[in-house]
Formats: sequence, C-alpha cells, structure tokens
Amino acid sequence: MIPSHWTEKYLTINGVSYHYWRTGEGSKPPLVLAHGFSDNGLCWIQTALDLEADYDIIMPDARGHGLSARIQPGESVDMGADLARIIQTLGLERPIVGGHSMGAMVAFELGVRYPEIPRALLLEDPPWFEHEESVELSQLSEHPMAPWVETVTRLTLDELVADTRIEHPTWPEWVIDTWCPAKKQMDPNILSILSIDESDWEENVPQLTCPTLIVTADLEKGGLLSPAIADRVQELNHHISVIHIPDTGHHIRFEDYESYMKNVNAFFSGN
Repeated sequence: MIPSHWTEKYLTINGVSYHYWRTGEGSKPPLVLAHGFSDNGLCWIQTALDLEADYDIIMPDARGHGLSARIQPGESVDMGADLARIIQTLGLERPIVGGHSMGAMVAFELGVRYPEIPRALLLEDPPWFEHEESVELSQLSEHPMAPWVETVTRLTLDELVADTRIEHPTWPEWVIDTWCPAKKQMDPNILSILSIDESDWEENVPQLTCPTLIVTADLEKGGLLSPAIADRVQELNHHISVIHIPDTGHHIRFEDYESYMKNVNAFFSGN
C-alpha cells in the first residue's frame, strides 16, 4: 500500500534518532503530520495518499513511537522542540503542520513556541479539558492509559487486529493495517513522559498567530474537545476556526474520512 516513490529515512539530531516517511522531494509545499499517542507516522497514510499530488508530506514518528528513539529512564522529552528540530533540519519552509490528539498538542506547542515555522495548523481533537477535569486527572495514582498500554503490549498483533475489528467494526482496512502495527512499536515507557493533566490551553491559545483549524467530534462517542471549550477557543483567538463532524469519536478521520477531508481540503486551499 505504500507507494514505491515514498522514502523512509532517519534523522539524528543531538544524538536522538527520528524515523520518518516522506512522499516527495521538496518540489511542493511542505505538509508535516504529527500522529497521536501510540500511533506512528504511517497512521496518516490515507491522508498522505490523497494529498501528495499537491504537497510534499512528511510523517515523523515521535520519540517512543514507531521506529524513532526509545524513552530512556529519567529522560525529559520535549515533543514540540523535537518537531521543530525535524522541520528545521529538513529545511522545510513554512510548512502546514497537522496533528491528531497528542500530535495536535505537539503541533499547537510548535505554533505557540515557534511561530515563525508553521504557515497554518490543523488540530484533530486536541486533548484540552476544563481546569477542574485537569485537576482530577493530575490526582490519579497512575496514568489513565496505563491499563490499555499494558493490554496492547501483551497482545500479539493478530490478537490486537481481531479485537480492534470487533471494537471498531466500521474502521476501514487501511486503518487496521497501520493502527494495529503501530501499537506493537510503542515504547511502554512513553507514559513516563506524558502528563496526565494537559497544558494550559487557555493561556496559550491567544499566542497563536497562524490560521488554525480545529476538528472536533461527539463527546458521547469518545471525542475529547467539548463544544464549550471550542467556543472559548474561538473567542480567545480570531485565527482559529472550528469544524464539528457529527457521529464521530476521537479518531475522527478513521470514522468519517470523507467529511474530514472535505473540511481539511477547504482549509488548506485557503491557506
């Protein structure tokens, strides 16, 4: 399913190895796609296939994911800085940067801390919560994802594929073919560097200076960003627009890919 002209390479920056896939050679506008927690770059494969005619698409694996460096004991990891270094090392000029979930947080941090880098941002269901929810999360004795990570680490790939097909019967095969293998590449130590209470989005949102599209899902189906927060975000920053795709959960593009891409294409064409 991976086109033969795509390239798979590694970068070593400050002694850290980053793995990435790339669809082009720099002759088209760059588009960088950051994956979610436990995913890898290839979880964006269908989006990249559909957009590569117009963009040079780079899909990196975050540290602790895919084939990038593992998490070392006691190590401090700054994924926003990691992504900035990857973009700078590859010499990408003003890329559009998109991200899902954890990747949306990374893209957001990039936009806030390195405003000179992104031309525009695409944020798919970023994990932003009300202050009270964040306080409750911070008081948990273990990371809420710990039991799930333990389960997917224990299961064989075949068992994980079978369970995923049962749990998500509407997911297309391209999702199963990328999402499940990514779980087996995840470093369980990733939880040691992920905060269970999210960053102060309300303080940082006003600092974004580039056009930003946030795509949201239904809370009752597993979406994370509430309508109230979506409204507040738009009040805080006029560069931000929000699109809600009904009848989808947290993995929006896996569940209504057509609607997702329709909105993404419209946003990209204007930026």
